[in-house]
Amino acid sequence: MASGALASGVGYSIWYSVLPALRATSAASVQLSVPVIAALGGVVMLGEPISVRLAVTSACILGGIALVVLEKRAAPPRASGGFR
Repeated sequence: MASGALASGVGYSIWYSVLPALRATSAASVQLSVPVIAALGGVVMLGEPISVRLAVTSACILGGIALVVLEKRAAPPRASGGFR
């Protein structure tokens, strides 16, 4: 229990120190990576197998996060000025 509390405390400390530097949408999206990090922790620390399901779902999650974080704001459409 103490190990979990210590790990959570360190994780939250890091997260809240980085949070002010992120936009709200980026911060919300990056939080969605927690299940992927936990699954990879299981692979590294517990020797869990990497399955096709894990790889595909992790790629989908991280791809969606990348789409949000790396989004470039498109220029708004120009007004046509009406009909001629």
